[in-house]
Amino acid sequence: MSELSSLERDIEETRERLAGTIDALVHRTSPKTIVSREVASVKGYFVAPDGTPRTDNILKVAGVVAAVVAVFVGLRRLR
Repeated sequence: MSELSSLERDIEETRERLAGTIDALVHRTSPKTIVSREVASVKGYFVAPDGTPRTDNILKVAGVVAAVVAVFVGLRRLR
């Protein structure tokens, strides 16, 4: 009977670990968590850890946006 009790205990521990793993996966793949992680990533690109803006990255993105707009305006004028 002791062997059966030990086996049942092992099964229950495995179930608990599996449940914890599933809960962690559900949390990591929830849309809210994904959006939060992406917002933090983008914010980290534009804002330094001390809260100051990263002007070099901001200027790079602004330059790319300006170039894309210029290309679209140029293409529109050609038509």
